Amino acid sequence: MPSRFCLSFRFLDPAFHGRSDGAAREWPPSPLRVFQSLIATAARRNAGEPASSVRAALEWLEEQQPPVVFAPAGFEGAGRRLSVPNNAMDIVARAWSRGNESNSGDANPATHRTMKAVRPTLLLGDATHYLWQLPDPVPDEVHGYVKSLSEVASSTAALGWGLDMVVGHGAIISNDDADALPGERWLPMNNAREGGLRVPIGDTLKDVIDRHKRFLKRMDCDGSFAAPPPLSVYMKINYRRATDPQSHSVAAFSLLELDASGFRAFDAARQALTVAGMMRGAAKAAATQAGWSEPKIDAFILGHGDTIDSGAHIAVGPRRFAYLPLPSIEGRGEGRARVAGSVRRVMLSSFADDCEAEIAWARRALSGQELIQEKKDQKRPVALLSLIPATEKVVGYYIQTAVAWATVTPVVLPGYDDPKHFRRRMEREIGAEEQKVLLERLDDRIDGLLRKAIVQAGLPQVLADHAEIEWRKVGFWPGTDLADRYGVPDHLNRFPRFHVKIQWRDTQNRPVPVSGPICLGGGRFYGLGLFAVI
Repeated sequence: MPSRFCLSFRFLDPAFHGRSDGAAREWPPSPLRVFQSLIATAARRNAGEPASSVRAALEWLEEQQPPVVFAPAGFEGAGRRLSVPNNAMDIVARAWSRGNESNSGDANPATHRTMKAVRPTLLLGDATHYLWQLPDPVPDEVHGYVKSLSEVASSTAALGWGLDMVVGHGAIISNDDADALPGERWLPMNNAREGGLRVPIGDTLKDVIDRHKRFLKRMDCDGSFAAPPPLSVYMKINYRRATDPQSHSVAAFSLLELDASGFRAFDAARQALTVAGMMRGAAKAAATQAGWSEPKIDAFILGHGDTIDSGAHIAVGPRRFAYLPLPSIEGRGEGRARVAGSVRRVMLSSFADDCEAEIAWARRALSGQELIQEKKDQKRPVALLSLIPATEKVVGYYIQTAVAWATVTPVVLPGYDDPKHFRRRMEREIGAEEQKVLLERLDDRIDGLLRKAIVQAGLPQVLADHAEIEWRKVGFWPGTDLADRYGVPDHLNRFPRFHVKIQWRDTQNRPVPVSGPICLGGGRFYGLGLFAVI
């Protein structure tokens, strides 16, 4: 049975003071911090250096993939300043060595103090858990490593600053037990250029031990001081909570008249798909002019997958442009109620990671381009693209972070909502109880397909499982049309479509803010199933 090695640390006081690089807030405690604590504890247990068996276990641990972390929610507490020693006893020692025993000035340790800023992370729980996946079955050698590390963890006294006292524990647990651990689940994602959590890699143990030896020899017999070098053998990994979807860069444009005299408006229900198609054409033309390779244009611009020798089609996946026409969100009437209007803006994004370079290119290359409409073998320009900032008010409705969202274009379900023909059966004369059962089955089917669409769009499974979802043919936004009146690609015509309202929740039914853009279901790369913050 698949299992994981779990190291747990329970804080005696629900607060954490450790900081990351540049004194930035760190939560959860980094895997490197855990690793260093294990080294320090192992050295303390063995007269200054880890025993050979523990060293082998630590070398095994530093070679593992970054762990998944379960940690209680934490928030930054109120700051305060403390007067603390300045670690300047070398100055005092030199004064004493010169015969200065006046206990004043440099010879007085109390002179060398500084103010230290303290701003702890306050915890809504007391335990963090670090989990490494183990091979199945677990080899005897790995069992030995786990036993050694668990014994060391049970003697660990602190994780963070000295006042962050903990009780440690290590064990092998099943995947099911791991999934049931309390707290927020933090997942390792990819290497971080900035920020991120530090994790050990090969030779981190050696670097820590070498640095400690240099620290012990920092003072020469003549009183000169040589600072030990900082720890350098580690890497930084981006971690995110399982409930946090990836944020995606966007390039937003206004649609202007050809003489740039004002907005060029398009009907959201009947022409939004046309706008997406014209954006696709403009992006292809710009990419061709910029010298993009044909395979990249086919995949990233056009969304065309490959066909293998057997004739099967391989989908291109999420690493491609998404062309999202944006219905205007504007206040109307005496109460200035927000209403979804015509399409006057369009946004390019991607639902994959690490596409910032392509989005940045689109910002530069597409501003000023014409949108060309093809009709009856004729091509004519109908609008100009003008770059606008992502902070623009209407764009903000589609990319900000919020709990509650509703569609401005309907979601096309990723499958039939009535494969067993419940609606046809309800057209016959049936009893109220049977009709109720059939309606419930229909609702369950639609609910399941919508949750499937959430996962297909790249959002975390935990959000799909616990979201509060409503759907109907009439829009939740004033100004939207009936779901069936929106244009869709021909291959999606046979699938049902609904307007949808979602409130994101976690496993404890707590609200979870999610960042846009959010686009679900079939045709999401052309702006169908587009949500705006409500």
